[in-house]
Amino acid sequence: MSLPKTLAEDVAKNLVMVARLLDSEPEEAYAYSRVALRLASRVAAVREAAGFASYVTERYSEALTEFRASRRMTGSAELWPVMADCERGLGRPERALEMAGAPEVKQLDKAGQIEMRLVAAGARSDMEQFDAAVVTLECSELGSHSVQPWTARLRYAYADALIGAGRADEARDWFAKAAEADQNGSTNAAERLAEIDGIEFVDTLDPDVEVDDDAQEDAAKQAKVKAEGDADLQDAIDADDEDDHEDGDDAEFASGGGEDYYDDDEEEDEEEGFTAPSTSPFLEPDAEREPRA
Repeated sequence: MSLPKTLAEDVAKNLVMVARLLDSEPEEAYAYSRVALRLASRVAAVREAAGFASYVTERYSEALTEFRASRRMTGSAELWPVMADCERGLGRPERALEMAGAPEVKQLDKAGQIEMRLVAAGARSDMEQFDAAVVTLECSELGSHSVQPWTARLRYAYADALIGAGRADEARDWFAKAAEADQNGSTNAAERLAEIDGIEFVDTLDPDVEVDDDAQEDAAKQAKVKAEGDADLQDAIDADDEDDHEDGDDAEFASGGGEDYYDDDEEEDEEEGFTAPSTSPFLEPDAEREPRA
């Protein structure tokens, strides 16, 4: 509102593009943020957007400058956790820990305090103080049954800290809890859990890799059973396995092992000059499979 109308529209359009591209094309988002910054460097929202665009492209020094400018303009402590994380990115975890104990933290809402706790634990891990990182993340919100936007990340960070502290058995349980709370894929908790359980995921988009879809589906089900203790799902898997065993002869025939189906009439066929085909004429060749996301 402080800008002339035409200039305000130009700045707004660039900020919209920053928001649209920040996750998918961070370098392009950064370029748009620099345009907005040249047009309106005295607008707090512009400095904040430029800060996030620099942050996601790992230009931590630039990001810290922009966040500090935005904070001076607004007087808000909202950006305090990400400013501390920039200090980590610049190789100054001690400074991040100092910020975690600053009075500004008390001005943060619950989400901001959780973010600050995550940054502080990350700083402890940067300094290889893994036991301290575990203690930093131990809070009432960690074990709460209420799932918040930050719940999955908090549980994931706790599991990761436990790994660093050599407590892998406990870490597995917390990766499972993180995966359960991660509804929008903000972490790779499911992959870490599968790795611990020895389940290997194959890149189905790689044309050089042959994918057994049934095996992949079974592996995913088994991972879910281990994570959630779903007895009904385990019963369904066992029933499928039993059906597969009963259908073994058909599967052998379909895979080219169906010579036995012709054995009974083989002598009669030879007398009539008939030769059994190597594959059944009723089996269509496998269609090309569509890649799975």
